[in-house]
Amino acid sequence: MRFTKMQGAGNDYVYVDCFNETLPDSPDVLAGKVADRHFGIGSDGLVLICPSELADAQMRMFNPDGSESEMCGNAIRCVAKYLFDHRICQKEQMTIQTGAGLLTITVEVERGRVVRARVDMGEPVLQADLVPTTLQSCSGEGPVVLVPLLVDGAVFNATCVSMGNPHAVFFVDAITDRHITEYGPKIETHASFPRRTNVEFVEILTRGELRMRVWERGTGETMACGTGACATAVAAVLAGVADRHVTIHLRGGDLEIDWNEQTNHVIMTGPAVEVFSGEIDFE
Repeated sequence: MRFTKMQGAGNDYVYVDCFNETLPDSPDVLAGKVADRHFGIGSDGLVLICPSELADAQMRMFNPDGSESEMCGNAIRCVAKYLFDHRICQKEQMTIQTGAGLLTITVEVERGRVVRARVDMGEPVLQADLVPTTLQSCSGEGPVVLVPLLVDGAVFNATCVSMGNPHAVFFVDAITDRHITEYGPKIETHASFPRRTNVEFVEILTRGELRMRVWERGTGETMACGTGACATAVAAVLAGVADRHVTIHLRGGDLEIDWNEQTNHVIMTGPAVEVFSGEIDFE
């Protein structure tokens, strides 16, 4: 199987071009094999770039634990880069089908190759049962903003947002390894999140700058999470601690997030990088 390794802000995946390759059998199992950083290629998961009857292409993303995610913000930028650079779709604005719906991506091209991409991530979902979460706002209506969540005797204030996949955002004075490695997996599988959740811990630097680390559902800690950055920006506005345009500093780089007040759409801009290509045989 031929593959291409790509990364967006350090969030790296193995991509398979299903326009030119046979769709792999059991991609859920394959995801764990390619993601293994000792016995496989090494990645945060597997992304299939497939033909679509509804859009320029379809993106399917599988986590190392075999679960299929609805959406990945960093991966979709890399999919757009692959489509453009490999001459499958050489449009500067393209549409990609995802588990979260059809999304529009605008690419930035230098010397004939994509270096960054801007993604219209659509409207954030704030209704608790659609996130989904069983947590409720203090009034019983409206978004879940800074609602206490008890985790192993510790209390964290959760703000819940879906960007096509569920996120629980927590603002802290200083992010520690313990937040991520100890509390991250416990929050991911907490009973308050019936479909599990991605978990973001966030430091407020200024009203225009945030620092974030993420524990991704089905993967663990990653260097970046595009949907998580979008959810964090929305959560920060809802909590009254940030403006609608923010730069989010992640372990793998920066993402720019705009929550447009007129359209209610969240726009994410960030890098897309092709690392290497190769062929692998797991038989």
